[in-house]
Amino acid sequence: MESQRRSPDNRKDLLSLGIQRISWAESRMPVLRRIREIWGAKKPLTGLRIGACLHVTTETAALMLTLKEGGASVALCASNPLSTQDDVACALNEELGVPTFARRGEPEDEYFANIARVAETRPHIIMDDGGDLTAFVHTQAPPAVLGNILGGTEETTTGVIRLRAMARESRLSFPVIAVNDAKTKSMFDNRYGTGQSSLDGIIRATNKLLAGACVVVAGYGWCGKGVAQRARGLGARVIVTEADPIRALEAVMDGFEVLTMKKAAPVGEIFVTVTGNINVITKEHFPLLKDGAILANAGHFDVEVDVRSLDETALSKRQVRPNVTEYVFPWGKRAYLVAEGRLVNLGAAEGHPAEVMDMSFANQALSVEYLVKERPAKPGVYPVPEEIDRQVARLKLESMGYETEELTDEQRRYLQSWKL
Repeated sequence: MESQRRSPDNRKDLLSLGIQRISWAESRMPVLRRIREIWGAKKPLTGLRIGACLHVTTETAALMLTLKEGGASVALCASNPLSTQDDVACALNEELGVPTFARRGEPEDEYFANIARVAETRPHIIMDDGGDLTAFVHTQAPPAVLGNILGGTEETTTGVIRLRAMARESRLSFPVIAVNDAKTKSMFDNRYGTGQSSLDGIIRATNKLLAGACVVVAGYGWCGKGVAQRARGLGARVIVTEADPIRALEAVMDGFEVLTMKKAAPVGEIFVTVTGNINVITKEHFPLLKDGAILANAGHFDVEVDVRSLDETALSKRQVRPNVTEYVFPWGKRAYLVAEGRLVNLGAAEGHPAEVMDMSFANQALSVEYLVKERPAKPGVYPVPEEIDRQVARLKLESMGYETEELTDEQRRYLQSWKL
């Protein structure tokens, strides 16, 4: 979605659009709606302050309103400078009672200043997507802010990696639930959400036909699997690059060609990085690229495509379409970078569909309730309790009109005998 400025002339329209789009998303999030109904009566989060650093989208708005219905006060900032939907931020601020410190395209200093504003609310629980708020309260916030935090949740793979590194080094000061690792999150959001929304962003930005094109997917975790499968479904020839031999073997068994990036660079037409690592496409690959190669990143941070080297290597660069930058190399070829190398599904599109974020954010909401009830004492990274994961799956199936088998007592005893 393109950025819309909050000028006095269009603020009313921006607000109306935000309310309309949030309502549309909520209508497709039945699990979160059910949690909101239950919480509306019980108010399990009464008196709780929640600080959230998440992508400011329609689905996030639905989560914020669910937390409010549970009795919490909430403050929100963006977890990526390009992911904010300005109409949503306007609606949250001006109509829905959720202080939101974010705007699309905010510079880095403003981005971190907004994180600081959320920290200043002295939250009891933080909800993070990528780990920037968690890192901030540990390194830059006053000690009283850190000491007030009971626990946190983390939405994405990159953030969980950062948290586990902090925990190994004894730098994590409170318990955090790795929402990303819940099966109803990683297997669905990462695979189906990222798979669809990343290609949606590339198609919106470039209007490129994928049928018959060669798409190179860097990384074959859940997100990479989703991108590869969806690209193949659109008729593309898909090549996978992967450092892990087990994942590479899985990609081969799934029917994909597996190459190194050096060998994939001369044949690829569209490149999508989904590794969570740094320097996946670098200056050593630029001379190998076809003329007109499209470079996009679906990882959380803008570090997978070496944009700095692109800037240093190219003779010129210019914006040729919204969210597309053309780089002209000294050897005469061109490359096109989508969404500045930032998260393409949110930088050039609207992010994951509401139907899949319904499960992810249901896990977020129920994990917050768990933190409040159970109060894990020791700092560390904790899994989403299995009963929450299964509850989310059951509610989602029910909302879709499906039923599961019910085990008989005899079957339960049989399974239990094997567990012993």
